[in-house]
Amino acid sequence: MTNPASATAGAGRASVVAARHLARWLALAATPTFAIMAVLTSVIGGPADMPCGAGQGSLLGGMVPMYLLMSAFHSAAWLRWIAERRRG
Repeated sequence: MTNPASATAGAGRASVVAARHLARWLALAATPTFAIMAVLTSVIGGPADMPCGAGQGSLLGGMVPMYLLMSAFHSAAWLRWIAERRRG
């Protein structure tokens, strides 16, 4: 017969492993998602992008640079994944 406490601990470990696996895939999804948003925003553009960069005169103004920066900041998950694949 199994101890209910050990069964609960096993289920807790399984949920932690599942949560880590999900978090890893979400981290991998962030970079291409922001890159696609940058491309779509630059192609489609529109009035929503105008208030963000209007009158600032900065290269970092607007939504496209913001999406590109967010894509770059979230690329650590991809770099980690590539390094793990190379190690074998």
